Amino acid sequence: MTKDLITATDHDLEQLTAIFRLLSDKTRLNILLLLCEGERNVTSLCGELKLPQPTVSHHLGVLRMSNVIANRRAGKQVFYGLNGRVDADLASLIVNAQQYDVCIQRRTDRAE
Repeated sequence: MTKDLITATDHDLEQLTAIFRLLSDKTRLNILLLLCEGERNVTSLCGELKLPQPTVSHHLGVLRMSNVIANRRAGKQVFYGLNGRVDADLASLIVNAQQYDVCIQRRTDRAE
């Protein structure tokens, strides 16, 4: 049984590296997971994350400038949501990775 080799260009690898660098922050990951459930405004995200507004706004700005999320204005409020570059599949990957880490931690805890 042989596996098909996956090849990537330098450009592809640079794009992947940029996405993983962007997602390496816990706050940004939490924001993306919340946005997978639907659009949110900054106040809602601040309440859910228990973080101050400037912190959440900073991370939203980083995600928006990296073209990972989009925003729309409704009166004085701005709502943020996924724009398709990162979607529910990524959230599923993140959740699976979190569950994997929990499994490893449980095994480590049992070994002690």
